[in-house]
Amino acid sequence: MRSYRNSDPRPPIMQGHPVPPEWRVPPHDWDSPPWNRWAFQHMREMVPTVEVRRGETVWPLPGTPGDIAGIPYDTLDGRRSDWGAMLEETYTDAALIWLDGRVIAETYCNGMDSRRPHIAFSVSKSVVGAVAGSLIAEGQLDPAAPVTDYVPELAATAWAGATLQQVLDMTSGTTFDESYGNQDAHVFLLDVAANIKPIYPFMDPDRVPGCIWELILSLTEAEAPHGSRFEYRSIETDLLGALMERVSGQRLADLVSDRLWAPMGAAEDGFFTVDRAGFAMADGGFNATLRDFARFGRLLLEDGARDGRQILPRTWIEDIRAGDHGLFNAQGRDMLPRGRYRNQFWIEDDSRPAHLSLGIFGQHIYVDPEIGLVAVKLSSWPDFLSAEGHMQNWLRAVKAVAAAYGAPA
Repeated sequence: MRSYRNSDPRPPIMQGHPVPPEWRVPPHDWDSPPWNRWAFQHMREMVPTVEVRRGETVWPLPGTPGDIAGIPYDTLDGRRSDWGAMLEETYTDAALIWLDGRVIAETYCNGMDSRRPHIAFSVSKSVVGAVAGSLIAEGQLDPAAPVTDYVPELAATAWAGATLQQVLDMTSGTTFDESYGNQDAHVFLLDVAANIKPIYPFMDPDRVPGCIWELILSLTEAEAPHGSRFEYRSIETDLLGALMERVSGQRLADLVSDRLWAPMGAAEDGFFTVDRAGFAMADGGFNATLRDFARFGRLLLEDGARDGRQILPRTWIEDIRAGDHGLFNAQGRDMLPRGRYRNQFWIEDDSRPAHLSLGIFGQHIYVDPEIGLVAVKLSSWPDFLSAEGHMQNWLRAVKAVAAAYGAPA
C-alpha cells in the first residue's frame, strides 16, 4: 500500500470497534507505508517496552512559535520551496526549532501532539552514546580499552581486539550487513532478535537468535582490521549498551533515566522497546516526545549543562564536536559531503562543531552551537532512507528559517 501525506485523507488505520482486519497493522510490516504513519506514534501497542522515567522537575522551553510556513529555501534539486511545503513533502509528524534561547517554531501533524511519544530509531544511538560519555568521565569505561576487558565473552567474536572507541565510532572490523530491504542482511536478524518483528517465514527458526545478546555472540566474522574504516552498523550500539550494563550493574533504561532523562528535566517519561531478555534496544528503540527530544538537543547545545548544573560531561561533548574525525565512507559522503561520525553522532562538516542525531524514516536532531540552534524533526517517511533528499531539504529549510530570524548564514 502507498503512504499518505498530511494534506491527504487519513486512512482508518487501527480504527473501529473492533478494528476491521484490513486496517490492523501487520506485525511484519508496521514500519512500512501506510502503517508506519500510525505505528511510529503507538509503539507501546506494537511491542514490549520499558520505561525511562522522568524526574521531579521540568526544564522549561520558553518561546512563542511563529508562523514560518512561508519562509523560502532552495531544495537539493534546485527548486524554490518553503518550510510549509517541506513539512508536507517529507511526511512530517512533528518539528521544532530552538534558536537563541527560545522556541521559534513548533508544529504537529498526522494526529501527533505535544505529549505523544514517537519512535526515534537511530537517534537512540546518540542518547545511549551521551550516557556512555558520563560513564567514561567517571572512569567506569575507557575508550582506549579493548572491549574484552569489560565483557570477556567477546573474545570468541569478531570484536576480539577492538577498542571501545572503535565501537563508539563504528570503526571495528566486525561483519554486519545493514542493507535495509535485503532479506539476507543481518539487520533482519536484529529486528527479530530485538523483538520488534516476528520471525519471518523465510527464516529457519532454529537459527534465529533469541535476543540481541545472542546475536552479538554469533558475529564471529571480520571484514576489515579494527580501526581501518567506518561502516555504519547498528549492532555496535547494542554492544555499547551491553558494555554499559555490565560495568554499571544497571539496566540501560535505568542508566538513561538516572544519568540523562531525569536530571535533564524531561517533561514526560520516555521508553525503549525491549527484547525477550529484557534488554533495551540501544540502537533504535527509544521513544519520546518532540519537546523532550528538543531538551536533549538543548542540553548538548549548552555543553551538557542545565541551568549551570553539569548533566553530561563537557569534555565528552567537546570530543563529539572536535575529536578524531578521520574516518568516513562514500555512502556517508553522499549524505554529508564533509561529514564524519564520532561517539554515536553524525558530524555535519569536520571543520565545524555542528552535529546530528539521525534515525531511519526521518528522525533528526540538529545542534549548531555556533548560532545557538537546535532543530528536531520526527517523521514517517515511506522508505527507510529517502532518495529524494528529505533530510537534506529539512536541513536546508532549518538553516533558512534560522537566517530569517537573524542567525549568521
